[in-house]
Amino acid sequence: MTVRTPGTTPARRPRVSLAAAFATALAAAAIGLAACTPAPSPERAGPGPEGAGSSGAPTAEPDAAGIVVASGLEAPWSLAFHGQVPLVSERDSARILELDETGASREVGVVGGVTPRGEGGLLGLAVHEDFLYAYLTAGGENRIDRFPLEGGPGALALGEAETVLGGIPAAGNHNGGRIAFGPDGMLYATTGDAGQASSAQDTGDLAGKILRLTPEGGVPQDNPFEGSPVYSYGHRNPQGIAWDAAGTLYASEFGQNTWDELNVIEPGANYGWPEVEGIAGQEGFVDPVQQWAPAEASPSGIAVSGDALYVANLRGEVLREVPVDALGESAEHWAGEHGRLRDVAVAPDGSLWVLTNNTDGRGAPGPEDDRILRLEPGS
Repeated sequence: MTVRTPGTTPARRPRVSLAAAFATALAAAAIGLAACTPAPSPERAGPGPEGAGSSGAPTAEPDAAGIVVASGLEAPWSLAFHGQVPLVSERDSARILELDETGASREVGVVGGVTPRGEGGLLGLAVHEDFLYAYLTAGGENRIDRFPLEGGPGALALGEAETVLGGIPAAGNHNGGRIAFGPDGMLYATTGDAGQASSAQDTGDLAGKILRLTPEGGVPQDNPFEGSPVYSYGHRNPQGIAWDAAGTLYASEFGQNTWDELNVIEPGANYGWPEVEGIAGQEGFVDPVQQWAPAEASPSGIAVSGDALYVANLRGEVLREVPVDALGESAEHWAGEHGRLRDVAVAPDGSLWVLTNNTDGRGAPGPEDDRILRLEPGS
């Protein structure tokens, strides 16, 4: 992966055709997967809408480190894999899409009850066994539903929905929305403060938290607050969670006017919002391990590959790489090249897939947006 400092412009290689990209992927990984697409400008985490404003239109052609796997997506939000099959959520259409080995998309189903508004809609996806989990905005609440995944690749369908957890506060912004299964087999979810900052400090409220649940929606007995799904609190609008090989949990978080954050999550810990923002050194609050000005970051989805954490940035329009053994350091990739970046995920073949987010109403979409890019870590 080409590392560069802000303001430099790397030499471009010729665009790689989609067919060639898939041939390469098949030869390297011997699996029927495609490559990924880049993302436009990131979203702001200020008092108004998250990641509002774009620094400009995305470039027409991806850099050689990012091969386009799929294009023409509409306000995509999350990437997940069911075996070898990539699944994508679209925020406003409430569609779940599957991609085939050519990058073509097919509608698996439309999630019922989704009421998109502002930053709300169909948000995070996670797969556990033969169930698809979805975090969604429905009327006055956010909730997590799960669906049996029926059929095989190219013919997947959603079974009947079952609500895993409801009653998460919702608003036009600050909905959180990322979900993932941890190495302990539990379901983790990020929730925003839904515009009510004080709720983040209330452990009896589901807003402004990271939650931990059993796959069925129960409260694990070893959660830090008895009988509660709350795992950590004092969050403003976290949108990324991932674990390293040692089981350490990381979360990315939109700040307000001063600092966006990368945090190491500890059970029962208080991350300060709204009392503090960024590194404060104040007793009782856990400081982030790295912070960025919102104009340079607005971090959303994150993923760990090998010895590095990758952060998809909306307003900052970069894919940031953070070494897990040097959490205060980082390198930037694709600065300003693909616009807003919403999510990053590790594919079954070990490559990184990056989801752009230029069609969500805050970016400057190019003719093929939104897209998924594929890259090899360390290339």
